[in-house]
Amino acid sequence: MKLSAHFYVIIATLLLVAVAVMVFYNAPYDIVFYTVIAGQAWWLFTIYKVLTDKYSTDKTFDDWYEDHPIEKEEV
Repeated sequence: MKLSAHFYVIIATLLLVAVAVMVFYNAPYDIVFYTVIAGQAWWLFTIYKVLTDKYSTDKTFDDWYEDHPIEKEEV
């Protein structure tokens, strides 16, 4: 089963929110510290997974954005 890049980004965001909540509630330093380290390692893993993904497309920068395509002009 292949996970999308969105999954990895969501997990990293949850780790960041968890750190903020732990700091707000004065969690022990070592728990916050190791959660931050885990979050940084997860971001590196996320970058690796996204850059080594076997994704390909026939779109180019001339196609603009997928959610707002621009029609090509006839010359």
